Formats: sequence, C-alpha cells, structure tokens
Amino acid sequence: MKQAAEPRKPEGRNVISILETVDVSTGERRVLAEFDTVIEAPNWTLDGKRLIYNSAGCLYSFDLATRASSVIESGFANHCNNDHVLSPDNSHVAVSHHTLEDGQSRVYIFPLEGGHPTLITPLAPSYLHGWSPDGGVLAYCGARKGEYDIYTIPVNGGVETQLTNSPGLNDGPEYSPDGKHIWFNSVRTGLMQVWRMNADGSEQTQMTFDESNNWFPHVSPDGKTIAYITYRKGDVAPGDHPANKHVEIRLMPSEGGEFRTLVSLFGGQGTLNVNSWSPDSRQLAFVSYRLKDA
Repeated sequence: MKQAAEPRKPEGRNVISILETVDVSTGERRVLAEFDTVIEAPNWTLDGKRLIYNSAGCLYSFDLATRASSVIESGFANHCNNDHVLSPDNSHVAVSHHTLEDGQSRVYIFPLEGGHPTLITPLAPSYLHGWSPDGGVLAYCGARKGEYDIYTIPVNGGVETQLTNSPGLNDGPEYSPDGKHIWFNSVRTGLMQVWRMNADGSEQTQMTFDESNNWFPHVSPDGKTIAYITYRKGDVAPGDHPANKHVEIRLMPSEGGEFRTLVSLFGGQGTLNVNSWSPDSRQLAFVSYRLKDA
C-alpha cells in the first residue's frame, strides 16, 4: 500500500536479498549477488554494465563485471523508496524521497553519477514511476483529496496534469518506448489489473483479466513485451503489494493476449517495482528474498 507518512524500514523484514537476472526466452535464472540486508528494484543502465538499486533510503550502483556496489551521492535525498527511474539518456535519476519535514514522498532529480537533488513535485504524496522517452515529462501516482490517481508533470517542474479519475488506487505509470502509451495498474474493477492508456490519458483500456492481482507493468525496450508482478487472489488486498509473499513475474505481448509465467519466487515489494529490462530486451533483473533463520 502507498505510504503517506514515514518511509518503510526494510531492516525489519529479516531477509537475505538475492539479486538475479532471468533470460526471458529460456527462463534460466542467474544469481549475481546476495545481500544481508534489504535491496530493492534494480534498473538496468543503457550500456548494459550496471544495475541501479535502492537500499535503506539510498541508491547504489552495482557493477555487473566486478559484482561490486557503490553508493550514489544524493545529498539530503536519503529516504528514497523503490520508485527510482533513469532518464532516457541515463544522465540523471528521478527518485521518490520522503522529505524530512513531513515524511511524505515527493519527486526529486539528481545526476546519476551523484549530485544535488532538485525538487520536481511540491505536492505530496507523489510516487514516481515513469519518464517519457523524449525526456520531457515524468509520470507518477499522487494522492490528492483522498484518491490515488496518475499525474504527469514537466521534468523541470510546473503544473501537474491528472490523467486518471477513478476511485481506488491507480499506480505504476510507465511510458512505452515510442511515447504513445502509458501503462499502469488499477484496482477499479475489483482486483488489481494492468491497464494501458494514451499518453494524454485517453482510451484507458484494461489489458489483464485473470483472477489475480497484477502490478507494475514494464515495457521491454523493443516495445514487444510487458513484464509485471502477480500476487495470488486472496493472498493480499487488491490495493496492497507487500513484501514476503509468493509471487510470479509474468510476461504478455504489448498488444495484449495470453500471459506466461517467467519466474515464481518469494518476494513482492522490492522485486520488480521499476523497469528492469536489459537494453537488448533479452533479460530481466529482479530481487528475490529468503527469510533468515530465526
């Protein structure tokens, strides 16, 4: 569930984090590293050499060749959650940082190699999820007047534009590579399902229809495939995406149609919150978890 107060305290989850990749054709999984603390949500960089993940409020860069992690300097933005998104040219990263003053999430941008964060969304809570392919617009979930809807805002700040207007949670907006569509998830039909709309918010269309709760659709760089995470019906409330659950990573064609399960794992929150596709659309990066011994 979206949190409008204090950021999560992942150290209380008592898990080992396992950073993995999976081949989308064969389903072969490869473990890259294990961490004794919670890490979440790897982004794959354009050059294919690094993964960007978050842990304990900060962002880290994981070098795929050396398997070494290094913190990305982010100034006061040290309460970031797992909603980070890389700019199309990978020069910057946008984050959802829980501000010290009121504990609510706002969107900030800073250089991917580290630097001072710039506030983009003064209204809160705002949870980032998408960056338009032309680099000019950010898409995010915002709570306004008690409802969670999808908004966009110019990357340099300004007036936000509301795209959805339905009761319940509308979340996870992400642009297609051609910039024509925004994919998102919505609970408006009772269960959490994957939806797609035009970039201006028109023609909102349901894309998954099964008896599960489907979250965070991510479009492959070639635009052909959607990856998303699925919770079992009855295992969670439709509007919640908690940690430490048995979940699936599923794939479906971007034009719609039947899904296939790529990975079954113990995870949920932190596993696939951001676009984790490799630049060649052949692999996904994700995080699974293992409970520590009591």
